[in-house]
Amino acid sequence: MYSVDEFLRIDELEVVGKTVLLRVDINSRVDGGKLHMTEKIARHAETIVHLSERGAKTVVISHQGRPGDDRFITMEQHAELLRRFVNVTYVDDIIGPAARDAISGMWDGEVLLLENVRILSEETLARSPDEHASSIFVRKLSPLCDIYINDAFETAHRAHASLVGFPMVMPSGIGLVTEEELGSLTKFVEMEMRGRCVYMLGGGKLGDVLPFIKNQISSKSSIILTAGRVANAFLSAEKGVESDVEDEYVRLAGDILRMKNAEKIKLPDDVALNVDGERVEVPVDELSKFGNAVRIYDIGGRTCDEYISILRSADAILIKGPAGVYENEMFAEGTKKIFGAVANMNTFSLIGGGDTTTALNAVGIEKSAFSYVSLAGGALLKFLSGERLPALDVLILSKKKWQNKL
Repeated sequence: MYSVDEFLRIDELEVVGKTVLLRVDINSRVDGGKLHMTEKIARHAETIVHLSERGAKTVVISHQGRPGDDRFITMEQHAELLRRFVNVTYVDDIIGPAARDAISGMWDGEVLLLENVRILSEETLARSPDEHASSIFVRKLSPLCDIYINDAFETAHRAHASLVGFPMVMPSGIGLVTEEELGSLTKFVEMEMRGRCVYMLGGGKLGDVLPFIKNQISSKSSIILTAGRVANAFLSAEKGVESDVEDEYVRLAGDILRMKNAEKIKLPDDVALNVDGERVEVPVDELSKFGNAVRIYDIGGRTCDEYISILRSADAILIKGPAGVYENEMFAEGTKKIFGAVANMNTFSLIGGGDTTTALNAVGIEKSAFSYVSLAGGALLKFLSGERLPALDVLILSKKKWQNKL
């Protein structure tokens, strides 16, 4: 398990008059080419403001989407949204003359936002930290900057150039978001080790969630409640329920159900369907009556009651992912009931993942009702599984190398 003490914290570094390369994760929702304001942007803005007010020359880098998808856009709209919090200059470049000249001419307190780092093909190449450190990306920008700060805990499970390359060649630390994430997740792990933990896992990111479940069922005290596509994968594997879940995930779910302690995984007893525009709740065992093309939109009321009863017995709760298609008010009931019940419990509650926080807002529940709302999804699950995170490991190495030279 990681400890905040293993890293150089932003407040331990002298930044006035220094050029700070700040990696954040302001990758956010895009609809029809329009970027939406998100919790990510607001919280990362706090670190940017903090550095600017301390007199740092702050060079911000981030990614948005993946090449080829609809969310892969420039960072120009991000700059517009960040300007609600701090004056930001957008530079339509990353390592070319325009970016380098802009960095060289910065004044104390100024903030630049460079272009989407994933425009560079070498950003996501499968390379070691040493290999990324010798990339053109790192070799072009590192001489222009004095300090590297990683505030993108959400991406700490990835070994990309902007995450692992710079700490190999320059003094590096963590920002306010990463420090807060580490502190809260460490507290959750400590509570999990001492008591009974209940995981409420929904949403649709099966590539992250199913391996996490496989790892966690070995824990003696944990119970795993499933909803959304996570539940659909297990229902397809156990009961042959038709779903839109990919075959590879159905097979993995089946493998997990055959493991020791698989009884800790709770599947819905009833679900909600859309039948001629109406919400119809159906016991899982009766789904075959609706044909092979049935689509599950939410967990049913009986399942909600059972899950809430189990959640009340927990010493620590993790919720990742909504219980159903919360965007449609008719099928937001499961999400609203589960989230609302946990919000009123005197239990350490950790909410994780961008979809989960979006769902919270959609059903009208304040984030302040929970112990901690994490911005992370995949990195959170890997952290809780005890896995090493490459973007954090290089920061630990950097502290050992540079702390006596700063």
